Amino acid sequence: MPEGVVVPGKATPRGAFPHVKVAGDLVYVSGTSSRRPDNSFAGVEVDELGVVDLDIRAQTRAVIENIRDLLTAVGAGLGDLVQVTTYLVSMNDFGGYNEVWAEFFDHTGPTRTTVAVHQLPHPHLLIEIQAVATLAGAARTDRTTEESP
Repeated sequence: MPEGVVVPGKATPRGAFPHVKVAGDLVYVSGTSSRRPDNSFAGVEVDELGVVDLDIRAQTRAVIENIRDLLTAVGAGLGDLVQVTTYLVSMNDFGGYNEVWAEFFDHTGPTRTTVAVHQLPHPHLLIEIQAVATLAGAARTDRTTEESP
């Protein structure tokens, strides 16, 4: 039977689903955002007047780091990712997202699909990523272990 895991120390899922589900040699990662365990979001600044500044680069970096942590909890890493689907609220953020993506992956990384969506579960979210990784064989080295941002 596939095993679902809610990872301690990470933001609790906002629904009845696990962070990751292991089925055989595959790891399915639920949609992941830049949300922190205290329910704040990386890449969000609100000034004293309530003006909100959202940073796609900071959010993308936090999402990838959150996925890395979730994979680590089940014995995988970013180098084990085989497929990623990214949801952006605006394709105007594609350039910044792509720039940060390249800090973690190159052309040997996972396959990727990026789509625009009307909205995500919180108005401060610009990006959410879901992923599939494999536990088969030794983990390939990912760039984050060689070049931490």
